[in-house]
Amino acid sequence: MNVDRAILVGFLGNYLIITVVASFVAIIPASTGGGMLTPQYISFVVLAALLVGLLTWWYGARDLKNGAYFGAIGFAVTIVTAFITGVASVFAQTGSFSAIAGVLPNFLPFLMKWSTLVSAAYWILPAAALGWYMQKKSSSV
Repeated sequence: MNVDRAILVGFLGNYLIITVVASFVAIIPASTGGGMLTPQYISFVVLAALLVGLLTWWYGARDLKNGAYFGAIGFAVTIVTAFITGVASVFAQTGSFSAIAGVLPNFLPFLMKWSTLVSAAYWILPAAALGWYMQKKSSSV
C-alpha cells in the first residue's frame, strides 16, 4: 500500500465530495421537514459513497485490508483538512493567534456530531467493500 498516494487521492476525493457532489446535490429541491434524512442529505451520502468507491478502484485497493486503509486515510484527510481550514479561516478573518487559541477547544465538539460518523461511513465502508469484492473476484479467477 502506498500511503503517499492514498493521502493524495484522499485529498482529491475530499475536494470532489465537498465541491462537485455538494453542487450536484444543491440541484435537488430542499425539503421543509428538517432533520438529517432529507433527500439532499441522502443523495449527498449516496453520491459521496459512489465517488469513494470509484476512487478506491482508481487507487488500486485489491483486498479488504487495503480498501479499509484507503478509506481510513481518506477520512483522516477529511478531518485534517477541516481542522486546517478552520484554523486558517479564523486567522484570515482576525489576523490574531489568540483568536485561533480561542476556537481550538471547539474542534472536538465539532467532531462529536453525527455528520462525522456519516463521513467515516461513506469513506470507509465503500472502500472496504470494494477491496473485499476485488479480493474475492481475483481469488475466484
